[in-house]
Amino acid sequence: MKKIVIIFGIIIVSLVLIISVSLIENNKNLSNIKAYNKQYEEYYEKIIYGTDVLTLIYKATDQNLRNEIKKDEKGYFIENDINSIKVEIKLLLEEKLLTYQMETLMNVGLEGFVKNFNLIKFKCIGIQYHNNTKKVKKIVFEQIEE
Repeated sequence: MKKIVIIFGIIIVSLVLIISVSLIENNKNLSNIKAYNKQYEEYYEKIIYGTDVLTLIYKATDQNLRNEIKKDEKGYFIENDINSIKVEIKLLLEEKLLTYQMETLMNVGLEGFVKNFNLIKFKCIGIQYHNNTKKVKKIVFEQIEE
């Protein structure tokens, strides 16, 4: 009878430890996701300059490279529904709103973007999240008319 009680006690203690460790890991993971998302969410519905958009393009590109996100044949990062991130920019050119991906601007050269849009104001109009991880997958900026 004592052996059964001891075995039963060991099983209960083991289950409590497993559940506790699992909860701690889950909370740590949620905290990491919140911190990751915050660096992009802080721009939502805020007006920033082109230089700040450029900083976010560099940050997103760096994140994709560190996470080893693959590129397609055109050099665009392929979304993986885990940790890829995109920046989309809507520019007013010749009175038309044209949409550009961050890779397009990187391929053309960011010097031109800096030269032409560094003091232009942009507003973050949208953020999308990965379904699996709930991390930011896309952030969209639109040029504001002055």
